[in-house]
Amino acid sequence: MLSKKMQAALNEQIKIEAESSHVYLAMASWAEIQPGIDNVTSFFYKHSDEEREHMLKLIHFVNERGGFATVPALPQPSLTFPSIKHAFAALLKHEVYVSESINKCMEIAFEEKDYATINFLQWYVAEQIEEEALARSMNDKLELIGDDKSGMYLFDKDILSISMAIEGSKA
Repeated sequence: MLSKKMQAALNEQIKIEAESSHVYLAMASWAEIQPGIDNVTSFFYKHSDEEREHMLKLIHFVNERGGFATVPALPQPSLTFPSIKHAFAALLKHEVYVSESINKCMEIAFEEKDYATINFLQWYVAEQIEEEALARSMNDKLELIGDDKSGMYLFDKDILSISMAIEGSKA
């Protein structure tokens, strides 16, 4: 059985995962109308779907542990970005925010000696390590590219192979 404090923290994490899906969906929609970055667009759409799955996983866990998972209202995400570089910088910043929130959930679970929740959240901790590393890598590549259009073309091709590798490792 979840404590009220743990339930509240997990419901907040549900909200954050839903926001993540919403943010990446907005990024995908914006990217879709930018010329020549179809794979970046697909990456953002896939990322949005993945974050929704993370939210659903949390909802099921809370309900299975005797709590009540709530479906949150969501704030409007940013709809446009000055550049792809800015969109990926926002992605990294958001992933760091998600990691901090998961760490807060872990702190509560440890305080309460809620070993089932600790075990469950370990997956999210590992997932965030991957997400942050991926976001940092993409930001580093965009930094190297600068304003080079041929570099952006290669980045778009590269993101396709990265997306396929991620899908393969999660299958």
